[in-house]
Amino acid sequence: MNLRSALLGAAAFAALAPAAMAERGSDGHVNIIYWQAPSILNPYLSGGTKDIESSSMIIEPLGRFDQDGALVPFLASEIPTVENGGVSEDLTTITWTLKEGLLWSDGTPLTSEDVVFTAEYCMHPEGGCAQLSKFDAVESVEAIDDLTIKVNFKAPQPNPYLPFMGGQSPILQKAQFAECLGAAASTCTEQNFNPIGTGPFVVDEFKPNDVISMSANPNYRDPAKPAFATVTFKGGGDAASAGRAVLETGEFDYAWNLQLAPEVIEEMEKGGKGQTVAAFGTLVERLEMNLTDPSSDLPADIRATREAPHPILSDVRVRKALSMAIDRELLVEIGYGQAGRPTCNLVPAPARYASPNTDCIGQDLEGAMALLEEAGWTDTDGDGIRDKDGMKLSLLYQTSTNAVRQNFQDAIKAWWGMIGVETELRNISGSVFFGGDAGSPDTFQKFYADVEMYANNFDGTDPQAYLSMYRCGNEPKPSSQWQGENINRFCDPEYDALLDELAKTGELEKRGEIAIRLNEMLTKDTYTIVPLVDRGRVSAHSNTLGGVVLNTWDSELWNVADWYRIEE
Repeated sequence: MNLRSALLGAAAFAALAPAAMAERGSDGHVNIIYWQAPSILNPYLSGGTKDIESSSMIIEPLGRFDQDGALVPFLASEIPTVENGGVSEDLTTITWTLKEGLLWSDGTPLTSEDVVFTAEYCMHPEGGCAQLSKFDAVESVEAIDDLTIKVNFKAPQPNPYLPFMGGQSPILQKAQFAECLGAAASTCTEQNFNPIGTGPFVVDEFKPNDVISMSANPNYRDPAKPAFATVTFKGGGDAASAGRAVLETGEFDYAWNLQLAPEVIEEMEKGGKGQTVAAFGTLVERLEMNLTDPSSDLPADIRATREAPHPILSDVRVRKALSMAIDRELLVEIGYGQAGRPTCNLVPAPARYASPNTDCIGQDLEGAMALLEEAGWTDTDGDGIRDKDGMKLSLLYQTSTNAVRQNFQDAIKAWWGMIGVETELRNISGSVFFGGDAGSPDTFQKFYADVEMYANNFDGTDPQAYLSMYRCGNEPKPSSQWQGENINRFCDPEYDALLDELAKTGELEKRGEIAIRLNEMLTKDTYTIVPLVDRGRVSAHSNTLGGVVLNTWDSELWNVADWYRIEE
């Protein structure tokens, strides 16, 4: 079976949750809490999940992926396929048709020109787009008429559902963002904080790294939705306080990503105010190894760029030794219980794209020490810390502030200490760490550390765009306002060539083989990325909140328009 055949029969329209409300705004107010606070409402300027998901309530894509990973139309009238003529027979174009009568929240019509502009915005050569890999295969986007958009690919594209699909690739209003192209994108504070959208809610007030106040979009396409008239989207704090606010006190209706030890969640659920929802997807907690030198002694235009290779981590033997020293099974036990499983893969699912590699699972301290010896790192002065050519094997390891992540840091620091590595730990507020502020030294994109830890995943069930993040040139750098998805600054022409092959391969089994190989080049071969735990997503909602459908393939708030109040 090939992907073209799948497209022929893939008009995969899943029914969304049925409407449970009589009229817009009839259910009053809803409270949402994300313990990582949004810092911007434009996902093209931030790869942070909290920014992508909060903005998904306001700005929308042409289509989404439902809770099963199936494609469903949102702003588009249907999902284009070869069968319905929307995808060309030679797979070089996809043509989208907008639903008729769609309005922006300001009352003006949504047209194909807005979609074309969105592509120009992300693909602008002088800008830095956090979702550029979505447009990796795009040659051009053109407006055929007011409702029709044609995406032209550079070559046959077996997976044409990358641009404008999912919460990571929504449509921006051309009229609002017209002066925000290229280098000007990050300067458009009003646009980035208060985007005009087509989603169920509009921004009334946005306090970055704190709270968003929203109200029902008066021009939303379904007159009966959303059920809630107003929303408070609270950010900050920690996962424990967020969980308590839903499960124990009932202060909030929805809490995202309860990254807590399983026994802690179990105890909270005894509060009786809410319930957890959980599902596995593609969320992997991992270590990112910096291949560039983050030293503050370097000039600002050189620091943490490919102009300055890392003095320690450029050696794959060191990176592999750091991986070998880790007990992943213990990390799962202390951090996630049944909601986690050890993994050696960046792409753990779907099964077609998951490598069978399990080499990293067993901890091997002796092997790690032998590898460091082979690389020339020895303890010459007897202080327990290895050195080489006058340099100590000392690393700065950073992550966001979270109890589970700090437990992981402590454990990994101890294991690395056993093999002669000195480790300094740093934790940064998630609102800052995952923010897109080009002026901040503490973002995960800027990577002013040697090692950092976090998790993210990809929209849908095909990893092509996700793996394309690591293409040469897609790294954050000063010229891109520190936007970019290639966090490690990895660059391998062979990897890029294989990406190009994946982009033109239609046979599903072959696509799986290529994706597995790409995953192993980043993990098993080079230890550029050191996967730790395949994490299940665990969130919570109050007993009075209906319509919640947990989705690990798109924004967790993908169907917020369908939420409603259940009377107790």
